Amino acid sequence: MNKYVNKPTEGELEILQILWHYGPCTVKRVNEIMNEKKEVGYTTSLKMLQIMLDKGFCVREAEGKLHIYKAAIKEQQVKKNYVRDMIDQVFEGSPMEMVVQTLGNYKASAQEIDELKKLIKDLESNQI
Repeated sequence: MNKYVNKPTEGELEILQILWHYGPCTVKRVNEIMNEKKEVGYTTSLKMLQIMLDKGFCVREAEGKLHIYKAAIKEQQVKKNYVRDMIDQVFEGSPMEMVVQTLGNYKASAQEIDELKKLIKDLESNQI
């Protein structure tokens, strides 16, 4: 699914991040991982996955009695859509303003700075 009509909610994003990081999971596994951060009932996790299935955010495969869920939308596409919306809504369409705010408010690691320098160099060379 390239473009989705509804954006994942905060809770749905949490589950998507689990599915992206760990790969296909049972409801039980998703619930165990969610419970590492905060207590969430099994039925809540199940209901959220069912809703996400209806929205097209994940798919479900049966393996015997187990239902295995996996992400149906790509992590990079979700990030791209959220960043685009944030730039439009918060930074009045200016990606540079977002970058300036981000770098001004958070300490970048040496590796991140090197990646940024490479990105700038590539942009200057029109390689991107």
